[in-house]
Amino acid sequence: MTYSTGTLARIGRIVGILVLVLAAMVALGPLLWTVTTSLRTPAEAFSNPPQWIPLHPDFSNYSAVFDRIPIGRFFFNSVIVTGLIVIGQTITCTLSGYAFAMIDFPGRSVIFGIFLATMMVPLQTIIIPVFVIIRYLGLSDSPLSLVVSALGSAFGTFLMRQYFMQMPKELGEAARIDGAGHFHTFLLIYAKMAGPAIATLAILNFSGFWAEFYRPLIFLQTQDNFTLPLGLVGLQGNLGTGSISVVLAGVVLAILPSVVLFIFAQRYFIAGITAGASR
Repeated sequence: MTYSTGTLARIGRIVGILVLVLAAMVALGPLLWTVTTSLRTPAEAFSNPPQWIPLHPDFSNYSAVFDRIPIGRFFFNSVIVTGLIVIGQTITCTLSGYAFAMIDFPGRSVIFGIFLATMMVPLQTIIIPVFVIIRYLGLSDSPLSLVVSALGSAFGTFLMRQYFMQMPKELGEAARIDGAGHFHTFLLIYAKMAGPAIATLAILNFSGFWAEFYRPLIFLQTQDNFTLPLGLVGLQGNLGTGSISVVLAGVVLAILPSVVLFIFAQRYFIAGITAGASR
């Protein structure tokens, strides 16, 4: 049996759509279960088969979150810590990415290769030396310990370098002929053109550090300094005897800022991600 080219194309499109639908279900299934379980009573949380749409939503789980932990304090700490990290990494990664892309200096390729290789080093293998440095800086058990130890990023530098490398170097050469230095050239020309990439880096950093759990677990001991992901552990209760519905209500509240940010900034995010493909 032979098929025409048009038939094969239609079959290919249908298979592609089915794969995309399956991938969407796999990606959204856990999120949907989290939201629906946060609206069910603990007794209904593990019903089999799962009740994906609660017939009688129970919003008391959300008020219980505010009763059991100081979520406002945790939220404030997360805003400060994440905001400072986003600002700091945006500045350092943009500058370093510009330097690796636009400035010729001895050993640039070797230094960038070593810098890039640090992406292969798991955080767990360097967390103890970083913790010791933080302690010597007098920042132990302080939200600033999370900020200072996250100001640099190999991935952010790589992202910005790749974006700057697509820009015409002739603009910088013309500016330098007019007497502008590298910093002025970067600030007045290239930084303005790199808006989508900077927005993408900021969104990725916000999403990553807003939900960060491991470093706060190591660096922070005092509850008043806890960030939101670490503070949510208190909802589990002693020996994990807390209500799963209340825990997931706290999780839903914690992920809301990331969802809202992506909804309003997705245009810049998509523009930054697809910029290289469109050139």
